[in-house]
Amino acid sequence: MKSLSAPARRPREPRTGPLRRADIPAPAPVRRPTGTGSVFGAILDHGPVARSTVARLTGLSPASVSGHVGRLLARGLVRQSAETSGPKGLGRPHIPVEIDTGTYLVAGAHIAVAHSTLSLMDLRGRIVAEDRQPHRTTDPHRLLAGLAARLPRLVAEHAGGRTVLALGLATGHRVDPASGVIVAHPQLGWHDVPARDLLAAATGLPVHVDSHSRALARAEQLFGQESTRTSTVLLFVGAVVDAAFATEGAMHRGPRSGAGSVAHLPLGAGGSGGAEPCSCGRTGCLQSEVSERAMVRRAAAQGLVTGSFPQLLARALAGDARAVALFRRRARLVGRAAALLLDMFDPEVLVVVEPGAGRMPECLADLRAEVAERSWVCDDPERAVVPSSFTGSVLATAGGAVALGSLYTDPLGPWPALPAVS
Repeated sequence: MKSLSAPARRPREPRTGPLRRADIPAPAPVRRPTGTGSVFGAILDHGPVARSTVARLTGLSPASVSGHVGRLLARGLVRQSAETSGPKGLGRPHIPVEIDTGTYLVAGAHIAVAHSTLSLMDLRGRIVAEDRQPHRTTDPHRLLAGLAARLPRLVAEHAGGRTVLALGLATGHRVDPASGVIVAHPQLGWHDVPARDLLAAATGLPVHVDSHSRALARAEQLFGQESTRTSTVLLFVGAVVDAAFATEGAMHRGPRSGAGSVAHLPLGAGGSGGAEPCSCGRTGCLQSEVSERAMVRRAAAQGLVTGSFPQLLARALAGDARAVALFRRRARLVGRAAALLLDMFDPEVLVVVEPGAGRMPECLADLRAEVAERSWVCDDPERAVVPSSFTGSVLATAGGAVALGSLYTDPLGPWPALPAVS
C-alpha cells in the first residue's frame, strides 16, 4: 500500500451574499445502465436465466443480448450454468447464465460517527467478511489511512483467492460522488475531504464514494425487495439522520449533493419540550429527537443509564420495558417524518433503516400507524413502509453497495482488474 500524502482541501469560505445561479455547479450527468448493464442487472435478478429470457426482460434483440452476455463472460462477471432443456425432442438445450461469485469481490468502507466498518462483498451483494473498529482519531487523513491499512489483512484472510475490483466508501451527510469528496460531515468536523483521491493513493484500487443513504437505496434496488425497484425513499436513522430518493434506477443528488438532508425537519407538536437543542439551535428537529445520541441522553434522563446506543438496543431486544418504550417513541416520531416524505415524493416504497423497526414488530407497527394517521397520499402503510432488507448488516452493506452500484451501471467501464473487451 502507498502512503497518504495528498493534502486536505481548504474549508469553504462562508458565503457573504445571495446565492446566484452561476454559483451553482453543474450537476453530474445521470449514469443510467448501458445495454450491457441492463443485461447484467437482469441476470442478477433472474439468474440462472436463459439468454432468450433476458431478451424478453430487457426488450433487447436476442442477437444483442448474446453480444452483451459474451462480453460479460469475457470479463468474468457471469458464468454459464448447466444446460437445461424442455420436453424431450423439443427445441435446443438452453445454457443459462448467472452472476459469477467465485472470481471477484468488492471492498466496502463505512465511516460512522464513532467507528468505521470495513467489509468484503461478492457480486451478488452478500457479505463475505467485515471488520468494525472504533475511531482512534477523527482526523480525516489518519482515519482514512487506517482504513486503507486494515484492508490487506481482511483480503488475505477472507477473499479466498478472489480479486478485489474496487473499494466503495459511504458515510453520512453531504457527499459528492462525482468528485469523490466528503463535502460536510458536522459530527466528524469534516469539510471538503478528498476521500476518493486519498484512498485510491493508499490502496491502488478504484474508489467510489457516496452517502450511506444513497448507497443503501441502491443496495435495495440491486439486492433488496422487488417493490423497491420503481421508486424508493430511504430514511436512515442512526447517529446521523438523512434520506435518499431513487426512481427507475436513478438517484437524485441535487446540484450541491445536498438531497436527503432531513436532519432538521421539524417534528411539530409532540417534540420534547426542554430537549437539548439541535446543532442548528432549535429544538424539535428530527435528528435532535431520534438520533442515537438523543436516545442515550433520553434514557439517562429517565434513569436508564447505558454506556452506548448498542447497549440500549440490546436492553430493548431483551424486553426491558423502559428501553422498549423509548424505541416505540422513536418509531412514532420517525413515522411523522416518514409521512411527510411519503406525501412529498409519493414513492412506491419508503424504506426505514432503523434497528427498532427492523427488529421489533411493535416499533414497525407504531411507525406505520403514525403514517396511516398523518399521510394524505399513503393508503396502505403495510405495503408502502418497509424495514431495510439489510437489518443487522446495514453498515457493512453500504460501502460495498457504492462500488457494486457503479459496476452494475457500467460493467464495461474502466475496471483495471477486469480483462479488456471490445
